Amino acid sequence: MAVLLAVFIPVLMLGVVLAMGRYEDVMLPGTAPPPDDAATAAGTEGLRSAR
Repeated sequence: MAVLLAVFIPVLMLGVVLAMGRYEDVMLPGTAPPPDDAATAAGTEGLRSAR
């Protein structure tokens, strides 16, 4: 019985985490970052300031 719990609890926890991620993708609206943040995230900001 203890072995079954040791096997199934991590699998169930993984399923819960994956389900929460899918729920977040479905429920929250996707928004694009502002232009300044997008340039910083892409790493192009450092190239412009170095010139």
